[in-house]
Amino acid sequence: MNQWLDERLNISRLNDKFLRKAFPVHHTFFLGEITMFALIILILTGVFLALSYEPSTRLVPSFLDKNTMVPAAYSSILRINWMPFGDMLRRIHHWSANIMVAAAIVHMMRIYFTGSFKKPRELNWWIGMLLLVFTILTAVTGYSLPYDNFAKTTLGVVVSIVQSIPWIGDYVAQLAFGGKFALDNTQMIPRVYGYHIMLLPAILLSLTGAHLLIMIKQKHTQPQYAKRIAYKKIVGVPLSTQQTPIAVMLALLFAGLIILFAAFIPVHPVEVFGPASDNPVQNIKPDWYLLWIFGVLELIPANFKFTLFGGEFGPEFIGGIVIATLVLVVMLAVPIFDQSKENLYYAENPTDHPKRLAAGIAFFALLIVWSVAGYKNDFQWPVAPFYVLTIVGPLVSYFATLAIVRGIKSFKAAEERERDQHQAAAADD
Repeated sequence: MNQWLDERLNISRLNDKFLRKAFPVHHTFFLGEITMFALIILILTGVFLALSYEPSTRLVPSFLDKNTMVPAAYSSILRINWMPFGDMLRRIHHWSANIMVAAAIVHMMRIYFTGSFKKPRELNWWIGMLLLVFTILTAVTGYSLPYDNFAKTTLGVVVSIVQSIPWIGDYVAQLAFGGKFALDNTQMIPRVYGYHIMLLPAILLSLTGAHLLIMIKQKHTQPQYAKRIAYKKIVGVPLSTQQTPIAVMLALLFAGLIILFAAFIPVHPVEVFGPASDNPVQNIKPDWYLLWIFGVLELIPANFKFTLFGGEFGPEFIGGIVIATLVLVVMLAVPIFDQSKENLYYAENPTDHPKRLAAGIAFFALLIVWSVAGYKNDFQWPVAPFYVLTIVGPLVSYFATLAIVRGIKSFKAAEERERDQHQAAAADD
């Protein structure tokens, strides 16, 4: 059988070229695989949920109360919750999405802090950033689908940000959401549903395939220990005989942890918020990975707006689009800031590049300040300290990191001098 398949599919060449590929042995290299495992779980659970979900805003009798008319999308979520393992599937889907975003962020942090975005891997950094952006967009469209009052309010915030684009905002919003944002818009939920289950997953799978193909072609950046073992040689375990069993065990462990999360931590209850209505939920907040944008919107005064060439530039456009785009552009431009001419073979020690390390920590300090600002109204905090922290926080983080790295290097240098002195004394004796 093997010979028959080999004569037709040339499996032996596939084995020699791909299945024997060496994977580095280092725990941080599994972050990308965890992101991929989460995507697989999302697709599998999403298929089952889609079989019972009705993407419609037409009024039907509520699954829980036949005397109450509710949108069909909302009623179908109630029905899923009461199906055997239906609520469990929703929870697994929800937590997989959150962990996928978290794993992707930590994975990109590893790439950044170890310099693995450098030549020749700039293209994969940009693809990875697009993967992160489209993962977040997929998540946002997902938690709009239950069409409870929370989801409808969230969708209203998204629509208002799109509408804030000068000159073309209303046209873009109506094109994207099938008309004006209103309860009687019958095209809105089907349009968002199409984005969530077809367009965005197709983009994610395409980008993931491109990401993996480029990684296979260029090989991984090797951990530092590989330099001592075999300089400029690929050091690792083969895919077919060792890496695959490790990956399978990690996938099973990851799936078990997701199920454990889902068993004990519920997702937001649609029954509590009720069906979509014209009375928005007050003080609504996005998920943790978009909280920094919400914080920026909280810090920009509501009356901060101006008109230019007939177009209005308001706080929603400045905070939700301009600043968010600038943050994305900075992240995409990371490889351009690098001046390296040679190809990078080995992951760099972050402390060997203190300015890059400090810049990354300062960037995350800024996002943390903005994220905390999202809770300003909950605790009645004044806005002025956040304006100060927006500038001071990253600066303090930057220079504190430089000082800590300098201290670490001084400590190591002192240890090396002391060791050399001991060795010299031992040689004299």
